[in-house]
Amino acid sequence: MGTFKERSIGLLWTCALREICLAALWLPLGALIFCYVTASMFQADDIHETHCRVYNVVPSISAITGISPQRYIWRICIAFHLGPRLLIGSLYYSYHQERTALITEEKARNAATKLGRACYWLNYIELFALTGVTYISNRENYFVHEKIFIVFMVAALLHMMCRARVGCIASHIVEPVRTNKLVWTLFYVAVAATVGLIIFFLRHRLLCRPLAFTWFSVCEYILATSNMAFHAIVVRDLPLHELQVVCPTHSKAN
Repeated sequence: MGTFKERSIGLLWTCALREICLAALWLPLGALIFCYVTASMFQADDIHETHCRVYNVVPSISAITGISPQRYIWRICIAFHLGPRLLIGSLYYSYHQERTALITEEKARNAATKLGRACYWLNYIELFALTGVTYISNRENYFVHEKIFIVFMVAALLHMMCRARVGCIASHIVEPVRTNKLVWTLFYVAVAATVGLIIFFLRHRLLCRPLAFTWFSVCEYILATSNMAFHAIVVRDLPLHELQVVCPTHSKAN
């Protein structure tokens, strides 16, 4: 009885990982810039209103993406960038697995394996938390929005830390991940921004200090920028990777 075999006959479509990463970066970044500019120009009173009704200069990300019509642009861009982010997370996990397989020391290899898995799952938690704060705005449900934002911050910081740590394990045996120093720098910047964000949020919430919410918003933008940069530098670790779609044909073999 014959069997059917698949044979590749042609490359239908190819896309460099660099282009996918840049698309995943520019969709939220471009939407954020658009929301900030348009909201500041046409809806300044709405975005600068605060809980304590004190003087404010810089609106928060939640403020500029929670009003209409900016919220729809922001949600659409976040939705479209989910696919590339999920793909990049899976590819990067495979990259860490390949690197870990070269480590001969059992203890170091086990540590690298656990950290690689942690990076994989933290990436998903971070991504779904970002989706949550996007589609549940602070104007619609502040309590849920706030809690999901905390999950996002914690997952993002832990992801950076695990990624920086796994990249330098067994560096005397395998080549360290080339972006490791940059990841550590972004991690420290994100930690500093998070600390500032918490301090100024408490000063605003509990003491109603003027401009406290402005500095909270500045820290929030720094945190968001460092997070975007962290996810964009994957192109330096996987500069030659491509996504390909190949058309197979079925041939009958006896």
